[in-house]
Amino acid sequence: MINAPQHARVRLLISGRVQGVGFRYATLDEARLLRLTGWVRNCRDGSVELVAEGSREHLERLAIWCHDGPRGALVGHVGAEWSDATGEFADFTIRH
Repeated sequence: MINAPQHARVRLLISGRVQGVGFRYATLDEARLLRLTGWVRNCRDGSVELVAEGSREHLERLAIWCHDGPRGALVGHVGAEWSDATGEFADFTIRH
């Protein structure tokens, strides 16, 4: 297939004031809008973690969005780990 979008996987760890501001729900909306699969969750240390798969372009757009997040968030740092897509996710969900 010529010009097929490159699929990848990214794990993002977002720190700052990112819990209690709707970050997970806004991320869910953004990821679904970008047709990504994976999950997002709150971590015990106050950060938010997500794993997403899809086109590299859309993953990069999600990573850029995470630097700001939803209104009320104050993002201090976004760490990213890139790898090959595994195809293990059917959709994008919130993990508890």
